[in-house]
Amino acid sequence: MTARSNAAGILAMAGAAFLWSIAGLFIKVIDWNPFAIAGLRSLIASLVILIYLRRPKLHWSFAQVGAAIANTATMLLFVSANKTTTAANAILLQYVGPIFTAIIGAYILKERARIEHWLGFLFVAVGMMVMFMDKLGGGLLLGNILAVMSGLTFSFFFVFMRMQKNASPLESILLAHWFTAAIGLGVALFLPHPVFTWQVAGAIAMLGIFQVGVSAILFTVAIKRIPAVFANLIAVIEPVFNPVWVFLALGEAPGLQAIIGGIVIIIAVTVVSVISARRLESRKTG
Repeated sequence: MTARSNAAGILAMAGAAFLWSIAGLFIKVIDWNPFAIAGLRSLIASLVILIYLRRPKLHWSFAQVGAAIANTATMLLFVSANKTTTAANAILLQYVGPIFTAIIGAYILKERARIEHWLGFLFVAVGMMVMFMDKLGGGLLLGNILAVMSGLTFSFFFVFMRMQKNASPLESILLAHWFTAAIGLGVALFLPHPVFTWQVAGAIAMLGIFQVGVSAILFTVAIKRIPAVFANLIAVIEPVFNPVWVFLALGEAPGLQAIIGGIVIIIAVTVVSVISARRLESRKTG
């Protein structure tokens, strides 16, 4: 793997995290139950991925199916967590994921977290605490447990995807969206039927095409080029982007704490990225 390939992986992962971050803003526009949103979003995303793949290779290997199940569980658990605890708690608790990934990846992938990764975890945790300090607390125990579980399944998703670095991991995400669409739309049949408007149609299209469709393609570019624990660490910049979208769309300026926390996270991830890239370069030239 070259330094250029490593840089491409870092940029692709940042792009995926950026697209993941628009979820909250567009979901606010859609006055549907979460199962209908998740189901239709995944159905649209699966069409985007199919167009990109053209001929998906479904070999139903352990890694391919494992990643699909882990991703499906993550999407459903995170939606449920958002409904049963505060949004801040849900996203903070989900992003204990890098620690899980470091432990799981060390055993399964033999990819050990470096000292810069562990320091990155520490500063990212501090940044997120600062960002959401005034919103923490409250929530329900069940929602908090679901959020932590989504962080665990998110970690398995990264590890199973990384196991396919020499294959085509995008098929796992395609399967995950089929599973999520089937479960989400199936459950939605027994709930109040959603009301369609042009605004809702536009929002659900943005979610399906870009937030989980194009982001899936970027994510698979990244996971083939950088270690799972590093990819998961970069993904934590997702909550940093949320206030940016809200500011651009609604004019709500982020508070001082959000700005400071976001700066800490961005600096931490940037420094870790530079150190990791230089470590790879020195390994190649050494």
